[in-house]
Amino acid sequence: MASLFDVSMNGRGRINNNNNNDDVGGGGEGQNESKRVLFRELWHMCAGPLANVPREGEFVFYFPQGHIEQVEASTNQVADEHMPVYNLRSKILCRVMNVVLKVEPDTDEVFAQVILLPEPNQEEKKVGQETPPSMPPRFHVHSFRKTLSASDTSTHGGFLVLKRHADECLPPLDMSKHSPTQELVTKDLHGNEWRFKHIFRGNVLLQSYVMCIIIENCDVIF
Repeated sequence: MASLFDVSMNGRGRINNNNNNDDVGGGGEGQNESKRVLFRELWHMCAGPLANVPREGEFVFYFPQGHIEQVEASTNQVADEHMPVYNLRSKILCRVMNVVLKVEPDTDEVFAQVILLPEPNQEEKKVGQETPPSMPPRFHVHSFRKTLSASDTSTHGGFLVLKRHADECLPPLDMSKHSPTQELVTKDLHGNEWRFKHIFRGNVLLQSYVMCIIIENCDVIF
């Protein structure tokens, strides 16, 4: 009987999102797909450019010794306690059966849960002989990154956003008003809501004006 391997691939970071994994339920099908797409894109931003998650149907090699060493380290095994020795190959050719992108609730660490099925035929040459699965469609998601300053993280100040970033990523302000302002409701990785006051500061005729997001009753900024 074939065995399934359940492997977690870790990355570190923090992002804004409205789900805690890639399995989104509720709402219409179109809305669910939009949430899944957004979550995948933000998950990859959080994981970083070097993170490479396999796709369903692909061949991968599973290295059991490395996995055992990771488990041993993460469970804080003492020096005189060792993990049992298994009679396994140094690497096992597997097919990816399922991939779920998730986030650790206590640390905000992103990781991928990958289910692997060992191949009956362990010949490595078969890896290059099979047509790889087609690439999933990619969607353009507007985003920006900014190194936070002391004023950005102050509970008495505001997070300043350049005009071009605000125009691309935030709902538009009504610039016909004397003091353009609106409330932004966002969700973090775990679905918790954060409310921000989005205001305009500067000269509308200048291209260098900024948008200011005021954090009220909150000492955390993403």
